[in-house]
Amino acid sequence: MSYVALYRKFRPDNFTDVKGQEHIVTTLKNQIIAGRLGHAYLFCGTRGTGKTTVAKLLAKTINCEDLKDGNPCGECRSCKAIAAGASMSVVEIDAASNNGVDNVREIINEVSFPPADAKYRVYIIDEVHMLSIGAFNALLKTLEEPPSYCVFILATTDPQKVPITILSRCQRYDFKRITVDTISDRLEELTTYENIEVEPRALRYIAKAADGSMRDALSLLDQCIAFHYGERLTYEAVLDVLGAVDTTVFSGLFRAIVDGEVIKCLNILEQSVMSGRDISQFVLDFTWYIRNIMVAKAAGEEELPDISDENRERLKEEADMCELPVIIRYIRIFSELSNSIRYASNKRVMVETAIIKLCKPQMENDLSSLVNRIKNLEEKLERGDFVSKNPGSIQGAMATTLGQAVTGEVTAPVKLPVALPEDIKQITENWGRLVNSASAMLKADLKGAYPSIEGEDKLKIVCNSKMSAAHLETDTNKVLLKNMLAECTGKEVSYLIDYIREDGSNLGLNPNLLTINNINIDIVTENSQEDEEYV
Repeated sequence: MSYVALYRKFRPDNFTDVKGQEHIVTTLKNQIIAGRLGHAYLFCGTRGTGKTTVAKLLAKTINCEDLKDGNPCGECRSCKAIAAGASMSVVEIDAASNNGVDNVREIINEVSFPPADAKYRVYIIDEVHMLSIGAFNALLKTLEEPPSYCVFILATTDPQKVPITILSRCQRYDFKRITVDTISDRLEELTTYENIEVEPRALRYIAKAADGSMRDALSLLDQCIAFHYGERLTYEAVLDVLGAVDTTVFSGLFRAIVDGEVIKCLNILEQSVMSGRDISQFVLDFTWYIRNIMVAKAAGEEELPDISDENRERLKEEADMCELPVIIRYIRIFSELSNSIRYASNKRVMVETAIIKLCKPQMENDLSSLVNRIKNLEEKLERGDFVSKNPGSIQGAMATTLGQAVTGEVTAPVKLPVALPEDIKQITENWGRLVNSASAMLKADLKGAYPSIEGEDKLKIVCNSKMSAAHLETDTNKVLLKNMLAECTGKEVSYLIDYIREDGSNLGLNPNLLTINNINIDIVTENSQEDEEYV
């Protein structure tokens, strides 16, 4: 005898074996027991959820000669004839290939004759949405007022294409996607019956890959068993057959994306492609992985019941690595990719482009990309990536002062050599850049101040108001200012704070003051635009 596929071999022969559609099975059994059978039913749902199976069970049950608690006995003449497909009273029609008016007229002509070998004449029209408009119109009157011995069961995966006039004459039942737990339990029952040794983790992955379809799950299981026939079916073996990628690979890819390591990301993709993984499946699985991170971030990892404790902890750690808008941006880019990759001639290039987009948010200008860029800058500031290796440069002063402004840290400088007159001159010549690099606490007071040399080795800062001078004299600002000057020169700078008197008398204390101020005023004016661009 030839081999029979698992989904055909284990097709339910009673309502009890129908998994995941209890709301429909219970309703139909109660109707049969109470004698309240409808004349037209519409079964809607995605592929492999049991529409045709339940339709055949309903046809078998209402014609059964010895019902047992709402289930067909399977032993009477009618049950055996229907199960063998030899009953003249149960007609199954594929509307995809029989969708014309003439096909419907044949049904109408047959309806007028009562069944010869059963109690009811049952018409099961699969994929009914494929009927033409003329065929629907021809079926309409018969469907509205059929003979008492006739029952129509229409099945479709696209109820939106069924005319409302047909919908209003049928009892509609929506078949739900079957849960991963239900499919996994069913697969475990079947493998135990078939004496097949298999890892529970492997069955769970097959159930998840089936996407709510019991038939798809059985077909995938059949494929995996055939590939590793006679061996224990492991999780790794299932990944090999289905071209899937383990979650550890996705974890490494996600972390590399967050760190902006483009080369590492492309190497991970290269390894997956060279190992024979399907790129489209790679995109779908990685999108789902990021979705789990999003759920862990927004609702907590306890909302992810279908993962192990080890994966749960890993997802929690990765959820803390990103802000929610950034994770949503990742999902958006890969969701758009999954839609467009279907028709692409070079799928790998599109995936690589999407990964580079994730690593480099500056390539986009939407809100989520800006959030990602700001977060990257904050992390660099916290790590001190902007601190110059040359403590005597103006860039070093800018980085240190900017870092203090962000973090709020105020630390006393280490012991440095005393500044010389040429060091003071360096400060005065670069005063504009130094002010632009100052923290917000200092910048407002230093903007209107002018530098000068007091004596031989002291910097004099003349503020434009007494209030600014007093503000710079506070303990916190003293430390900030001293640190900024030390970073500029690499030495300890002594300074004096003063302000412009109403009579301008203090401007003449130093004979070099006016000359230095004039030079500095010109420097600040000429370099102001350059300084702002530098920052």
